[in-house]
Amino acid sequence: MKTMLAVGTLAAAVASAASADVTYTLTSQTFAGFNFVEAATAGSLSGTLTGASINVVLNASVSWTYADDLAVYVAGTPLAAGGMLQCGGYSNLQAGQRYFWPNGGSSAVGTTSIGTVNFTTGIDMAANPTMSVWIGNGYGAAGTSGTWSGTITLHGVNEVPAPGAIALLGLAGLAGRRRR
Repeated sequence: MKTMLAVGTLAAAVASAASADVTYTLTSQTFAGFNFVEAATAGSLSGTLTGASINVVLNASVSWTYADDLAVYVAGTPLAAGGMLQCGGYSNLQAGQRYFWPNGGSSAVGTTSIGTVNFTTGIDMAANPTMSVWIGNGYGAAGTSGTWSGTITLHGVNEVPAPGAIALLGLAGLAGRRRR
């Protein structure tokens, strides 16, 4: 009985974690101009991306990279212009939707960019299974770079549990049944 209770508690914890927004933490992360990392690979998020929040500080700037140049970009792999969404960044990546952070328009070290952007049209991640979420420097002039610390939160999406985590839950349930 205790095992089944533990499995039920674990399943409830996984289910409650699945309903949360996804937050990425940056710690002195440096991006050169138009340099991005794949924060969420294609198929790793479920739900509808409805908005994003930023809460970062610019730790260093080279060649006029501003705090609000930190960008979220939704596009396929390999990374290319013309994706579905760009939030942040001075340079235009020709995304279907483009938004700017509400503040952070300075290259002075210590400048913050804090706020939330709600997207006019949400992106259903299940209907767009080839789309990845990229985070990086949306200012593409030659020789630019910025270093940021803080968080970016994607609203309305969940991380898809890894198949291994689901298998472990199944095995725990079987183990609990066998002990009876």
